[in-house]
Amino acid sequence: MSEPATQPAERVHFGACNLCEAICGLEFKVRGNEILQIKGDAADPLSRGHICPKAVALKDIYEDPDRLRKPMQRIGDQWQEIEWDAAFDWVATKLAEAHLRDPDSVAAYLGNPSVHNYGVMTTSGQMLSPIRTRNRYSATSVDQLPHQLMAYWMYGHQLLVPISDIDRTQYFLVLGANPMASNGSLMTVPDFRHRLKALHARGGKMVVIDPRRSETAEVADAHHFIRPGTDAAFLLGLLKVMLDENLLKPGRLAGFTDGLDEALDAIRPFELAVLAAHCGIAAEHIQTIARDFAAADGAACYGRMGVSVQAYGSLSQWLIQLINIATGNLDREGGMLFTEPALDLIQGAAASKPGSFGKIRTRVRGLPEFGGELPVVALAEEIETPGAGQVRALVTIAGNPVLSTPNGRKLDAALASLDFMVSVDIYLNETTRHAHVILPPTCALEHEHYDLIFHHFAVHNTARLSAPLFDKAEGTMHDWEIFQAVGKRLAEKLGQPARPMPRPQQIVDMGLQASPRKLSVKTLQSHPHGMDLGALKPTLPERLVHASKRINAAPEAIFAELARFAATLNEAAPTSQQLKLIGRRHVRSNNSWMHNSHRLVKGNARHQLLMHPDDVASRGLADGSTVRVRSRVGEIRVEVQASAEMMPGVVSLPHGWGHNRTGTRLGIAEAHPGASNNDLTDELFLDVLSGNAALNGVPVEVLAA
Repeated sequence: MSEPATQPAERVHFGACNLCEAICGLEFKVRGNEILQIKGDAADPLSRGHICPKAVALKDIYEDPDRLRKPMQRIGDQWQEIEWDAAFDWVATKLAEAHLRDPDSVAAYLGNPSVHNYGVMTTSGQMLSPIRTRNRYSATSVDQLPHQLMAYWMYGHQLLVPISDIDRTQYFLVLGANPMASNGSLMTVPDFRHRLKALHARGGKMVVIDPRRSETAEVADAHHFIRPGTDAAFLLGLLKVMLDENLLKPGRLAGFTDGLDEALDAIRPFELAVLAAHCGIAAEHIQTIARDFAAADGAACYGRMGVSVQAYGSLSQWLIQLINIATGNLDREGGMLFTEPALDLIQGAAASKPGSFGKIRTRVRGLPEFGGELPVVALAEEIETPGAGQVRALVTIAGNPVLSTPNGRKLDAALASLDFMVSVDIYLNETTRHAHVILPPTCALEHEHYDLIFHHFAVHNTARLSAPLFDKAEGTMHDWEIFQAVGKRLAEKLGQPARPMPRPQQIVDMGLQASPRKLSVKTLQSHPHGMDLGALKPTLPERLVHASKRINAAPEAIFAELARFAATLNEAAPTSQQLKLIGRRHVRSNNSWMHNSHRLVKGNARHQLLMHPDDVASRGLADGSTVRVRSRVGEIRVEVQASAEMMPGVVSLPHGWGHNRTGTRLGIAEAHPGASNNDLTDELFLDVLSGNAALNGVPVEVLAA
């Protein structure tokens, strides 16, 4: 008799989750190619053993039968696998043809997962650079663009974003953010729940401003409803109280800050009563918050997604910075501090470009670029509008803009009209179904990873290099291999000189060694749990990137924006039937492709329209019934759920759903379709100053189905 086959030995592997900004350390128990267990790495110096359901779903993504592993070519409505070389040749040929007709007829869109993947971050340019197009887009302009614009204008670099010193602050003021669900955004803060408990244990306080009583608001010391899109009024109110009561004390910051008096003088004429009426927060509450914030021994004002994606997102982000500066809480322990990451993209030989603004504008509407990218709200019209520079070919990388950008139906139709489209993606989703070729890279567990961006936003300085959990399967390719192969062929067809193409690890190693801490890949490899590089500390004025080493508290463009906002304070109130739409975040959801994991969608549905019970009753609607939600751009049908966690006059629908389109290959997601809130958001409704999409505060009507 033959001997029974022996099972592979179990092994333990340490790595990090790259599905969201929290970058939690993980411990994997594995046998062969089977994941037996995923749990938090207690020795990780940043996440300290914390884990959320998304990390456990890494197993689902790795094993997902819907995940693509070979290149796919679309012929009509049918898909067939093709060989890598044939796919690369065809893609390079079609992109070269489009480029030679008109360089700007080729566009590129990078989705949110791109920034979580060091292969995309370090080598996607090897594929895109030969195209030399002005038409570059990304998820930045449906997210944090106002935040980065203020960092660029005020501190000199788009990544020089002040981070809340949550581990030492005494007063934490949170606007439009839900770190209990997200574990931070532009504030990498894994294990937020225990950090909040520590804040309370030392006598600190958290106050949340949000149109919804979110998971974070539920555990706050105080929560105040605010009308969507009016954060600027609340923030101006805080500054007005501080000015009138002489509470502003910039301290040492005054010695290297320009324009502070000019900025504050522009705020003096506003009236607290008018501002309070506009935002829906009583004047006495604004006064209390202002006084408590100014008196705290270390306070941090933090505004995130709900602040950025509104009509005055840039103005609001400026006011947040101004509050932290004018109270002396910038560059202060317990206030707002700047990180010093191991691979420093801000200072040193590895520094990236600080940013740019308005160097070019979109062809149709004249919207400004930021950091070399145009606002994605313009992509559909740039495809549809004839003339020189009309987009006729598109490259998408790890993105699903049909579900994640405003007026998704319009973009959906525009993509169907393209002459050629190629997608680097692991799924056949609502966007990539329009591609002529899909080039699928390996998944997160099959390649090495270093977080180039989120260490810049972390609440504690750490560094971690994650080795791959598994070798890539035969016949599959890493993303950087795809970019190099297409880029090489494309350069040859365009007669461009061949350039050496380093691998991601080589690029990261050079960046680590060129940064002030002088680490290396080899050093990080010897620390499988990551390296603790110490608490954040004051770094100004040295960390400022402006040549003057001074803060610019009064960017020139902000005063016109302030005047534009002031004019809205006298506008008529909306009709009783008009509601304002906002999004929401859930700990089990981050991007649309996560809805193809059973463990993330099981249980009670979480994609209903939340609506205050009084608003439900006044419209003759029934809790749990299907309703029609209508905006300027379209209408959806969705189940309504009466919820007292909503501010009256406000409705909430999470993003990333809408898996009910034909031609996709996402079996689990299609069984839990939900509705896309971006079939309601409006590409004409935006933050005028930056061009960022305004996804919150969209006027809608809710009617019986």
